[in-house]
Amino acid sequence: MTDMFWRFSDAASHAVGTYWAFLLACVVVVVWAGTGSFFGYSDTWQLVINTGTTIVTFLMVFLIQNTQNRDARVVALKLDELLRAVEGARTSMVELDDMSDDDLTLVQREFHRLREKYAPLIDDDLAHVEQELRARKKGGH
Repeated sequence: MTDMFWRFSDAASHAVGTYWAFLLACVVVVVWAGTGSFFGYSDTWQLVINTGTTIVTFLMVFLIQNTQNRDARVVALKLDELLRAVEGARTSMVELDDMSDDDLTLVQREFHRLREKYAPLIDDDLAHVEQELRARKKGGH
């Protein structure tokens, strides 16, 4: 069942992301707007488009979220493989997905500290710019 849902959500998300799906949605809106005078711009006429778009939006949220979750998982696994394949890389970084937000903040601070410390040694242009800006703020320039 899970595999069937994935296949459906993948196909649906690809289909609704096409030019043709957008064009179809535009045609539906134009046809709906064009029938307004025939139906006297009634509450029922307005309810048709509101209900239709609400239902489509509601269902698409789940399909798109499923696709995004899968894509994020695939990217994470590919990055994990790269970490494992690069000599000297800290393979403990593979476990970042399982860390709390506080732990992730600590890791981020550690990278920032390392960048500050080693930027002059590795010609990190962005770090040099950041250091220069901080020095200017401290100096009151």
